[in-house]
Amino acid sequence: MKLAVVGATGEVGRMMVTCLEEFAVPVESLTLFASARSAGSTLYYADTALSVRELTSAIMREPFDYVLFSAGAGVAREFAPLAAASGAVVIDNSSGFRQEKDVPLVVPEINGNLLKGYQGIVANPNCTTIQMVLPLAVLDRLFGLRKVVVSTYQSVSGSGHKGVATLESQRAGGSENGIYPNLIDLNVIPQVGSFADNGYSQEEEKIHFETRKILNNWNLEVSATTVRVPVIYGHCESIYAEFASEVDLSLAARELEKAESIAFEENTYVTPRDLGNSNDSHICRLRRGTGPNSLCFWNVGHNVRLGAAANAVRILLKHAQLAGRI
Repeated sequence: MKLAVVGATGEVGRMMVTCLEEFAVPVESLTLFASARSAGSTLYYADTALSVRELTSAIMREPFDYVLFSAGAGVAREFAPLAAASGAVVIDNSSGFRQEKDVPLVVPEINGNLLKGYQGIVANPNCTTIQMVLPLAVLDRLFGLRKVVVSTYQSVSGSGHKGVATLESQRAGGSENGIYPNLIDLNVIPQVGSFADNGYSQEEEKIHFETRKILNNWNLEVSATTVRVPVIYGHCESIYAEFASEVDLSLAARELEKAESIAFEENTYVTPRDLGNSNDSHICRLRRGTGPNSLCFWNVGHNVRLGAAANAVRILLKHAQLAGRI
């Protein structure tokens, strides 16, 4: 298959290239694109040196089977439709198309069936949403999900390289806030994105909308509080969920343990330091909630892998499988 990655020199773009190799995607050719500033740099795929090309409108009209975008919403809105119009399936990691009615928002283990016979742009969900909906989808099938209350603890790499650089600068003694509204070192900041008039932040509203869309449940009650924490990689979430029927914790544990892309830990817990190169959503501290129809659990995922690059590559593989390309 002829593939391309747009935004290849960024953190997620580089991880997309890594995941293409790790997931053994059958690649006939791989072309890497970035801004003019990054064009000419060299990245490696399967020990092969690839020169990064400048992204242009003309290049996006070249024939590709799949184009992975991780270059921000503005770039995606400008260039992704050009690639799609030229016959490529575009998998976009930005927020640019997630709320478009006719654009599927996909976590393949949950709603990969939406990719069957589909051509065009596919939206990759927000990092915090992906790791949360994987276990929620399992529990929804068992007990009928009705309400979710989630607090997130999001690493600085979720802000890109500037977030990491800000934390590292402050850890070295710097006193500038950097890209955050307050110091992040030895601190937590209960704001990810700008605030709306209703008091919720941009990141919280993403979780509200995307969870309902992916689970295809527009009546689902969702309330999120998103918090930035001084961790480099790995997002954590404390999740409370209510259901239509009584929860059987033993059944929930058994089904989570065998679910795809979920690592269930029965008698311990997981922290961001434990993630390594995991592409799974890690579930632990499963316990009863406020009553028989509710439960709580702790959820950890690698935001650059599971929350971005790995899910994008899994979308590619699922579409290619349904299309008979692999």
